[in-house]
Amino acid sequence: MRRILVDRARRRQAAKRGAGAEFLDADELDIPAPADDDQLLAVNEALAKFAPVDARKAELVKLRYFVGLTFKEAAEVMGIAVPTAKQWWAYARAWLRVEIAGAAPH
Repeated sequence: MRRILVDRARRRQAAKRGAGAEFLDADELDIPAPADDDQLLAVNEALAKFAPVDARKAELVKLRYFVGLTFKEAAEVMGIAVPTAKQWWAYARAWLRVEIAGAAPH
């Protein structure tokens, strides 16, 4: 019985740790990033305020804006439909735009 329980625990631990997934070095990945540092910081600050309001839409923004995923890729990662991702993106962009415009010095 002990062996069965130990083997089961090892299988679960392996699944949690990637279960043989290929290791990728983050330095070798080509991750698109916004060119303008001021804009990047503004979006990051606004996103920090948006996350408590709607965490799922904030996660979509992170995947699209910071990681550079397409709607299809982001929807797949989040387990939602592409049209839903597009609706959430439109809402989040509008919210962030208002937040950034309100925080900008006049």
